[in-house]
Amino acid sequence: MERARRDHRGVTAFRTEKEENKVQHSGAARTTGTEVAAFRLVGLHKTFGTHTAVDHADLTVAPGSFYGLVGPNGAGKTTMLSMAVGLQRPDEGSASVHGVDVWQEPLAARRLMGVLPDGLAMPERLTGRELLTYLGQLHGLDAAEAARRTGELLAVMELDGSAERTLVVDYSTGMRKKIGLATALLHGPRLLVLDEPFEAVDPVSAATIKKILKRFVAGGGSVLISSHVMALVEQLCDTVAVMAKGRVVAEGPLDEVRGGRSLEETFVDLVGVEIGGGEGLSWLAS
Repeated sequence: MERARRDHRGVTAFRTEKEENKVQHSGAARTTGTEVAAFRLVGLHKTFGTHTAVDHADLTVAPGSFYGLVGPNGAGKTTMLSMAVGLQRPDEGSASVHGVDVWQEPLAARRLMGVLPDGLAMPERLTGRELLTYLGQLHGLDAAEAARRTGELLAVMELDGSAERTLVVDYSTGMRKKIGLATALLHGPRLLVLDEPFEAVDPVSAATIKKILKRFVAGGGSVLISSHVMALVEQLCDTVAVMAKGRVVAEGPLDEVRGGRSLEETFVDLVGVEIGGGEGLSWLAS
């Protein structure tokens, strides 16, 4: 029997009662009377040679939050998220998902989160249906349940037409983002961590992804996205963090962080850069 969170139906209602019991009885997931963060990063630190990519960064995603992480290129966002989800080992610091330590209890933590890393590599000689069916069985779903979830996800992602018979290698950028999101949702996570999920995505695919993410949050899930697009973060997110030079320089509710201005204006001030492009290039003038 399946148990849906709240009354939500759709892609977030994909956890069986057996799986729900595993989550609830995970030792590190028990609370002590206070709310446990959906995602907590404490003192994450990573250097490559003499370069510090992430400098003792802290970040907290509350349950039910739609959280945006913004920063310039090279700020350390991807490195921080890679460490946080268990793809890259930090030099220092810790990360936990609903109280479960990502590095101490990796299997329990990965049951709780769905991840869409930047540049996700997938088995490309499979169709979308074959890919999801295969991954579902790797997650321990029986064949019937894997097939049911696969069918629903392909329909919700609008990949159940001709795209269903197309190999992943022939997918467009938007289709790849959507099938990547489907792989992240397949096992019924409580947290989504998505690195640049809208990069190079067409408006139609972007609208589909936004709708799915909003449904996920409405159903009790939490979402963390990284993005360069300030308008997108302002449209979707209730909480935001600004990262610069490997450190989280601001974090909090969206309205508090931007302080009555646009997020872009606040971002430029916080990261300490000057906007160029006003000098030179005289040959472009008519």
